Amino acid sequence: MKSHTGMGKRVKVTGKGKLVTEQAGKRHLLEGKSSQRTRRLTGTVEVAKSDVKRIKKLLGR
Repeated sequence: MKSHTGMGKRVKVTGKGKLVTEQAGKRHLLEGKSSQRTRRLTGTVEVAKSDVKRIKKLLGR
């Protein structure tokens, strides 16, 4: 089965096999969000435990 190319661009697999992705909510409508909030949204986070199975399937792992 081919891996889902869109998911491959959004999610990175770490050396230990964890899935990390950019935080949601920092793309648009930023004027209404506080600077503190937008700073907090920078960087990567581990994928939610409930989504791991689905995402791994899409990545072909």
